[in-house]
Amino acid sequence: MEENKKKAVTIDIEAIAKERIEEDKKFPCHIYCCASTGCISSGSESIIDALNTAIENHGIADKVKIVKTGCMGLCAEGPLVRVELEGQKDVLYKRMESVLARLIITEHVKPALEKGSDFTVPEYLNEHILPLDIPFFTKQEKVVLENAGHIDPEDISAYFAKGGYSAFVDVIKNKTPQDVINIIKESGLRGRGGGGFPTGMKWDFASKVVANPEKFIICNGDEGDPGAYMDRSVLEGDPHAVLEGMLIGAYAIGATEGWFYIRAEYPLAIERMQKAIRAAKKHRLLGADIMGSGFNFDCDVRYGAGAFVCGEETALIASIEGKRGTPRPRPPYPTNQGLWNQPSCVNNVETLANIPRIVRKGAKWFSDFGTDKSKGTKVFALTGKVQHCGLIEVPMGMTLNQIVEEIGGGTSTGKALKAVQTGGPSGGVIPRDKLDLEVCYDKLKEVGSIMGSGGMIVMDEDDGMVEIAKFYLEFTVDESCGKCAPCRIGGKQMLEKLEKLVKGKGTKKDLEELKRVANAMKKASLCGLGQTAPNPVLSTMQFFEKEYLDKIVTSDEE
Repeated sequence: MEENKKKAVTIDIEAIAKERIEEDKKFPCHIYCCASTGCISSGSESIIDALNTAIENHGIADKVKIVKTGCMGLCAEGPLVRVELEGQKDVLYKRMESVLARLIITEHVKPALEKGSDFTVPEYLNEHILPLDIPFFTKQEKVVLENAGHIDPEDISAYFAKGGYSAFVDVIKNKTPQDVINIIKESGLRGRGGGGFPTGMKWDFASKVVANPEKFIICNGDEGDPGAYMDRSVLEGDPHAVLEGMLIGAYAIGATEGWFYIRAEYPLAIERMQKAIRAAKKHRLLGADIMGSGFNFDCDVRYGAGAFVCGEETALIASIEGKRGTPRPRPPYPTNQGLWNQPSCVNNVETLANIPRIVRKGAKWFSDFGTDKSKGTKVFALTGKVQHCGLIEVPMGMTLNQIVEEIGGGTSTGKALKAVQTGGPSGGVIPRDKLDLEVCYDKLKEVGSIMGSGGMIVMDEDDGMVEIAKFYLEFTVDESCGKCAPCRIGGKQMLEKLEKLVKGKGTKKDLEELKRVANAMKKASLCGLGQTAPNPVLSTMQFFEKEYLDKIVTSDEE
């Protein structure tokens, strides 16, 4: 029997990383091309082809490396291409087209390689260049997004070269599971899926549950908020970071199997995560006796069918099991009885992506960002009527006003800023006079909103708050699974009242009923969808009461 046992195979990650770094040094110029879903839809694949053809035609393919990356952040200006030349400042080109790509090679890259530091970018190209010293870039703090736009997400050696998997190797060789849990506890990391539950505490609970016969760890990639694409971008741009986070989490809690639950509308995220898993298996980072440590772990991807309610962990678990995605009462919590009735730990994409950085750089390094109760950074999809729409990452505690006015550049319409909604359809609408509010879990809750997974929508003076509330309630009513009466019936009743108000046929009694049903729905709904669906309605009624009063008839008669 002993002779038939396979000897554990290990790889030298440091050696591969060094080889990759030395290989990259051979190229004095690197051109990074955004190949996220947004940029691909705008033609970035043809731009990459044009760049490759141009460097071949000009005989500089041995000096220029074209790298396709994930999201570079400023999505409204995509497709984006960044040129990095030794001894020169980086140049970021916006709204790229194939013709411009060829022009960059002939008028920028080739002459710059020949002239070196004496070269300056021709003035006529300036209209295509995005300054890298604007607040959108300088005011951010990249932790989760540190590799976004800087590596090929489909190349594991590129991740190795950035220190990838070194945290996992350190953990399985030098730390006990409890050591890892203590690091995450000390960091103050809270779940980035919206609930904000302390990650270290969740892992501690899960680690203490005896598995019979197995324990699972699940990555929740079922991002469904309108206007939100943070998790999609992280999965597309740095899938190995999420996978490494899952590996570390699995080791900490004693899980032997993991699942990435990603909505089917994210085909590129699914494809890149599947490639990451295959690459990790090839390099013996998944499977039996990983790196000779005795730790066994494997994982796979499951598609979500696009139901918003499946973002709730018990509904997600039911969906993985092949059942209808509906939530169930808790307790028992998934850490005790989850997937196939086995102990299961569910973590959000961004939560897992934070883990390798925390382990590698230390709990204090992470906790130095943020506020007393909200540590670290947060990734947001900054959208709506804002000049610089895109993916951003900022320290917890930065104010909404700083995010919108400085990083976002103010409204895109030139009209007055009216409000910001955080947390998607589950969040509240925060008025202009409260935008000095710090962005953290507790402060947002105080004004009737939530952090959510990270959607942030900017509105100007033309946006009607009753119409906004109706839009979000239509979404949550449509997405309700219908299992519990408070959500199924209450949501429909609220929507009917809002429809009357939008038509100018509402009454004061309707306003009273709207509040009553909303508060009942918050208290009695089974899961987070129903409990938070009234937030847009209640917050707009609180801060924009006049707009509701303007839509009611003078008499209480219908």
